[in-house]
Formats: sequence, structure tokens, C-alpha cells
Amino acid sequence: MIRIGIILGSTRPGRNGEQVATWVHDTASRRTDAEFELIDLRDHALPHLDEPLGAMHGRYQHAHTRAWAARVASFDGFVMVTPEYNSSTSGVLKNALDYLFAEWNNKAVGFVSYGVIGGARAAEQLRLVCGALDMACVGRQVMLSLTTEFENHTTLKPADHSATALDTLLDQVVAWSTALAPLRAASPAAA
Repeated sequence: MIRIGIILGSTRPGRNGEQVATWVHDTASRRTDAEFELIDLRDHALPHLDEPLGAMHGRYQHAHTRAWAARVASFDGFVMVTPEYNSSTSGVLKNALDYLFAEWNNKAVGFVSYGVIGGARAAEQLRLVCGALDMACVGRQVMLSLTTEFENHTTLKPADHSATALDTLLDQVVAWSTALAPLRAASPAAA
């Protein structure tokens, strides 16, 4: 069965991302076409990138990197839940992506973003980063506005159109993850 990781890309105190990631996970868990697991970056204390060699070499020196690599490698695709901070994604999510290379390759990824304008700029920047990691970014994304889909900017109240968009995003991530399975199997990282 296809395994999809839902990465919560914020570790900030009082983060709205926890509600968003829980909503995504709860929605996904009702499906029977894949297994979904929430990955909270708070549970993976990755210091600012500290590997002496670039991730493309795959020769990880630190135990935290090897543990993160094993975690990421165990999934066939991802949904990244990202805030928008200063017109970009969170530093902790970018750092987590930069730690690895081959473990991300040939995997589908979708984005659920949130912010004043729905986190659109954060998701667009993540598309560039994930493309450089040889990931396949699905077309659908979910953008949650802090002004219209969060009561008092703090309590998630997703609109019907966002729930529909999430279902479509999950359909695409599962389908693309399934379609990319032969590429992952043929990849040196799969060995």
C-alpha cells in the first residue's frame, strides 16, 4: 500500500499549522487507497544543516540525519503543510528538505498552505525546491486564508471549497505516488 507522509512544516509556539495538519490527516485517514501518517518537525530536531558533505552524496555523518533519511525514505509521497512567513515557507521546513536528496526523489508532493493570502507564495517557493529534489508536484493545492478560514485568525474553519480542494489534492498525491513507484524501485536510493 502507498504510504503518504503529511509533514507539519512549522515548529513555532502557538502555530496554526497543528490544526491544519490534523484536518489534513483526519480527512486523509478516511481514505482506503493509501496509509497516511503525520510527521511533525518538532519530533525531528534537525539543527541548522550541519552535514559536512552535500546531501547529493548521501553519506550522512550525524545520527539525526540518518534517522530523518530513514523516516523520509519510508514514504511514497508527501503532503506538506506550510505557513507563509515573510513571503516564504518556514525555515524549519526548508532545512528539513535540504538535509536529504535521494530520499525525496521520484515521490509526489502536494501543498496545503496558510497565511494572510493563503500561503500562496510559500507553496510556490516549495514547488521550486521540491522540483530541484526530483519530486513531482501535483497541480492542486489548498490555500487557507487566515482572514476567511480561521476564526479570529486562530481557529481553523475550512470552507467547503477548501475541503473539496483537499480531496482532489489527496487523489492526485496518491495517484502520482502510485504512478512513480517503478521509478522509485529502479532508483539507487531504493537499494
